Amino acid sequence: MSVVVADDHPIVLRGLTEILRAQPDISVVAACNCGRDATAAIQQFVPDVAVLDIVMPDLNGLDVLSSIKRHGFKTSVVILTAVAPEDRVLTAMTRGAKGLLFKDAAPENLVDCVREVAKGKLWFPNDPIGAARERETGPQAEIGALTPRERQIALLVSEGLTDKLVAEQLNLAESTVKSHLHNIYKKLDLPNRTALTARTRALL
Repeated sequence: MSVVVADDHPIVLRGLTEILRAQPDISVVAACNCGRDATAAIQQFVPDVAVLDIVMPDLNGLDVLSSIKRHGFKTSVVILTAVAPEDRVLTAMTRGAKGLLFKDAAPENLVDCVREVAKGKLWFPNDPIGAARERETGPQAEIGALTPRERQIALLVSEGLTDKLVAEQLNLAESTVKSHLHNIYKKLDLPNRTALTARTRALL
């Protein structure tokens, strides 16, 4: 079966891609780091399944899902998320998503989910709204307090990049990165980048 994978975090995207490519019956035809690239890949390849991060630059996973349905593609969509606000779960279901998978799921769950969805079956928690509510009040909800840019910076810091290297990679001023980090520390109630690295790796 053919699959398109999309996530704006390089480590997550690589992990998803490697897990799926290790399966003899799954072909990852495109790995994308933003919603626009994912949309273009789906239009080009019309894969059996698209695994889409719910939060991405330009177009998010729900936007891509809407585009798929609007163009009448047969691609089945699995929404991938670290946190699951109740309204987003409902939106994903009403727009036709066939599955919802949390980022802390075991690798075999990802493979099983893709296979089941490719067969036309659904893959949701037994109580998706209850699961969303639980996560909104649990530790992973903390990352949901960050803006997309702050999440990018938190992830790059967790990969060991200095403020200068983060600034170069994101085409920002170093002072802007420092300002974002100040806000991140405040939102997550963390003292320094070491604590941020530990928290980010645990939640993303």
